[in-house]
Amino acid sequence: MRRCYSKFTAYHLGFKNSNFLLFGSGSVTRTIATTSERSFSNYAAQVDQSQTKDNPVSDMLIDSFGRLHTYLRISLTERCNLRCQYCMPSEGVELTPNSDLLSQSEIVRLAGLFVSAGVNKIRLTGGEPTVRKDIEEICMQLSSLKGLKNLAITTNGITLARKLPKLQECGLDSLNISLDTLVPAKFEFLTRRKGHDRVMKSIDTAIELGYDPVKVNCVVMRGLNDDEICDFVELTRDKPINVRFIEFMPFDGNVWNVKKLVPYAEVMDKVVSCYGKQVKGFPSIKRMQDHPTETAKNFTIDGHCGSVSFITSMTEHFCAGCNRLRLLADGNFKVCLFGPSEVSLRDPLRSGADDEALREIIGAAVKRKKAAHAGMLDIAKTANRPMIHIGG
Repeated sequence: MRRCYSKFTAYHLGFKNSNFLLFGSGSVTRTIATTSERSFSNYAAQVDQSQTKDNPVSDMLIDSFGRLHTYLRISLTERCNLRCQYCMPSEGVELTPNSDLLSQSEIVRLAGLFVSAGVNKIRLTGGEPTVRKDIEEICMQLSSLKGLKNLAITTNGITLARKLPKLQECGLDSLNISLDTLVPAKFEFLTRRKGHDRVMKSIDTAIELGYDPVKVNCVVMRGLNDDEICDFVELTRDKPINVRFIEFMPFDGNVWNVKKLVPYAEVMDKVVSCYGKQVKGFPSIKRMQDHPTETAKNFTIDGHCGSVSFITSMTEHFCAGCNRLRLLADGNFKVCLFGPSEVSLRDPLRSGADDEALREIIGAAVKRKKAAHAGMLDIAKTANRPMIHIGG
């Protein structure tokens, strides 16, 4: 058995100065850490101390609430080799012509602007980013940007096992692999394609290459895969896997329904029912100390090599600590995943805009970012793009 040690400091029941609630669920009594809400002013003060000290940050990345945006997600393509039900409408989507997508040089130039202003993490998304033929060259150039600390990718894993060794050589630091079921037949139903065995192979390949943790994203949907929650947690027992349970989110064409949503509290109930046994007065599930900009609630389980996380966008949003921006494959810039507002960077770039003009456009968009996204029922009514157009 491979021995693993957490890279993070784990607290028995969560953050310092947290409030705790004890309550029962059937025969299971569990302890949940509820963290007091962070004010925007407190968050901004934390950022000033922890992030601006070693890296000069342009005002371009700071919004009107004092949030510093150091994380850029870049969608490389709208194309995908799966047809996941929560991501793409059953009839498919109209793809942007290749000539209207950002070229490799345009991606690198825009990324360079963000990194020079203070962005220190870039995540490549899609569509499926590995279907882009020049992904290795893109990784090589992005990883060479001075000031970038982490280059990551979110992928469905279908072709990753074959491509990952080279991508690692090109500077890929970390990865998330999307997998919503451990049952091959159900995988084919959810994705409308075959390939479950290839995704599992990609997870193992990533572990063999030393990625730690290997993050596995699982969108939980009632009646589809909510019966597999404990099976997913079991993946973390002997391998450095971080299973991330994601609440089902509404996007154009994915037939979102609140009845399909399995809220964080319910998923946690199921995890606790399987792994929540108390040892010497302490629960075996322990909340980790999360960074203020962390999107997930992270937990360790006694005796497990990996960890478990919950992304609670619908029931407990984390907008106060948001540090993320999005550059779409067609060159549109989006400051909020759930907001319909977008501004094109491709058009001024191709019209000859210099770096300063582009920075002004970016900064103005960041300043317009709202304090928080709408509630889930309002989001469901708001026109937005399908997830495959936005980038996962």
